[in-house]
Amino acid sequence: MEGLRKALLVGALLGAGAGVGSALFVLVTPGEQQKQAMLKEMPEQDPRRRDEAARTKELVLATLQEAAATQENVAWRKNWMVGGGGRPGRESGPGMPRPGLPDALGAAAG
Repeated sequence: MEGLRKALLVGALLGAGAGVGSALFVLVTPGEQQKQAMLKEMPEQDPRRRDEAARTKELVLATLQEAAATQENVAWRKNWMVGGGGRPGRESGPGMPRPGLPDALGAAAG
């Protein structure tokens, strides 16, 4: 008898917790007008943001296409808006000045 009473008490407490949780969910959930306002304020709805995202996708696609067509390591590129570049210092051999360094330092460091 004691076990049945304990089981009913646990069931009642779980039911009360579920009821309180459901009531809080209903209170917190935004209404239809508030949902529409939130959707309008999203950054993806801004035409400038969409254009920027499209331009970024175009640059990434162009870079991937160029990387597939060349042996250059495009990951080391400093300026993504123009082609070429690569990792600084890779084009210079021993005894040649490195880009951005004086001749004496470039020859000694190379």
